[in-house]
Amino acid sequence: MKQLTQAFQVEYKYNVFFTETLFQEQNPTLFNFFNGFGQKNYKKKILFLIDEQVINCHDYLRSDIPNYFSKNQCVELIPDLLILPGGEGAKNDNHTEKIVEAIHQYGIDRHSFVAAIGGGAILDLVGYAASISHRGVKHIRIPTTVLSQNDSGVGVKNGINFRGKKNFIGTFAPPVAVFNDYKFLETLEYRDWRSGMAEAVKVALIKDAVFFDWIEINSTLLMQKNKKAMQYLIYRCAELHLQHISGGDPFEIGSSRPLDFGHWLAHKLEHLSGFSIRHGEAVAVGIAVDSVYSNLIGILPKKKLDRIINLLLKLGFDLFHPTLIEKDKINILNGLNEFREHLGGQLTIMLLEGIGKGKEVNEMNFELLKKAIDTIQEWKIMQADNHNQRMLSAFPAPTFGINQKFQ
Repeated sequence: MKQLTQAFQVEYKYNVFFTETLFQEQNPTLFNFFNGFGQKNYKKKILFLIDEQVINCHDYLRSDIPNYFSKNQCVELIPDLLILPGGEGAKNDNHTEKIVEAIHQYGIDRHSFVAAIGGGAILDLVGYAASISHRGVKHIRIPTTVLSQNDSGVGVKNGINFRGKKNFIGTFAPPVAVFNDYKFLETLEYRDWRSGMAEAVKVALIKDAVFFDWIEINSTLLMQKNKKAMQYLIYRCAELHLQHISGGDPFEIGSSRPLDFGHWLAHKLEHLSGFSIRHGEAVAVGIAVDSVYSNLIGILPKKKLDRIINLLLKLGFDLFHPTLIEKDKINILNGLNEFREHLGGQLTIMLLEGIGKGKEVNEMNFELLKKAIDTIQEWKIMQADNHNQRMLSAFPAPTFGINQKFQ
């Protein structure tokens, strides 16, 4: 028998920039990036695809983007700004072909760029279309929500939904750069502002107890849409996600998914609700269920559970959704099975042993899982009966030595 073996490594490197008013002429961030990227003697093009909701709130982009590239001629701008419908529905409908056609029509080659401005769904969609065009067109992400700036926008995954399964079709293709422009956060609906905080709670719970303490202490400021507090939350959350990607399994070859804490249920809940709830809202429910389950199996102390639930409530999350109990909760079991299929191997679920300390398990007891959901439903009923007071008093806010706050 003859055999040839080939092994090689490919290095990926990209920067996440934190700035404000990215397309103002006096802001050099974009110019410096393009001026220092790739071959100097090759005229590169850039095609912008923009979330419809973003352009409606930031209409100045229609003039600021052309003006910026007319004054900073580091790359050739495709004058047509393509507008796409935002939200998760963009990943359910077939917009991929439209984007690929635009890449073809405007001659975007592998040395040029496709830039997506929008929430996580648009970034997923455009990144996927770019990654399958010419076997990979360079794509740039410009996230516009808390959730996409601190989590999905800084990662390496792209995808669209298929037959009711979230991100069933997709690729691992890192962006060449991410530009977090804080100005986009100013016009967010309150639900979208809050939604991204669930991912911060998630990553703090599995990786950084000090960050969890900070979120607790600054929860009121965050709820008041304090700009400096949110900027720190986004930066630290993005930093933790990037550290995980660089030090772990970025293309998810194995079955471990630490950053998917709370997500196996969240993905199913989004679908069951017809995507009427935000991703972060679903993640908050998933965190609550998996935290209660961690307590029921004896690995998460009750005092730690109380802190987690109290923080989620202080951040304004509803921790129960009626679809959780439909069909005797069989939909939840289906969600576990779909997550196992998505992993492509042994079921691996991240649970909690403490705050900042995750623990992976390879099985879930369905009866205890149902009990966890029942517990959260009982809390919901208690809140309704007592005008939201009794639940809060059941989880008193702790006092910590850390007192850093942003004013």
